[in-house]
Amino acid sequence: MPTALLSIACLALASPAASAGWLAPVLQMMQPRIESRLTDQCRQLIGRQGGAPLESELSKLAEQPCRSLAKPVSTCLIRETSRTGRELEVISELLTGRVGDDAEVVIKRCLASLLGLQESNLRDLPLQDLLQRWRQ
Repeated sequence: MPTALLSIACLALASPAASAGWLAPVLQMMQPRIESRLTDQCRQLIGRQGGAPLESELSKLAEQPCRSLAKPVSTCLIRETSRTGRELEVISELLTGRVGDDAEVVIKRCLASLLGLQESNLRDLPLQDLLQRWRQ
């Protein structure tokens, strides 16, 4: 009997669909950090649009709108990470400070969801190209 349970556990862990969501609590604990990072990135992006003399002022003005945007985006990122069963991979990418293939899939799914697009519309576009277009 223990062999059967071990086999079932191995199958569940090997199948992304079966294991989807099992690390969601870890991601939810990371949500405040994700929101903070998103807010900082948003403020920096807006601040740079005004050039050096206005950068600090624009960044301050952008604080609340950026914070308001960070909440639904972080929620989407966590939801889509869980839905795809890529929690472990995305968490390891976050801990190393990089955006790898797994995080890229999740980001594209959220962009599509938040913009009302089909996921397939963004699948073949490189993430860097999408970000460059958005910044313009």
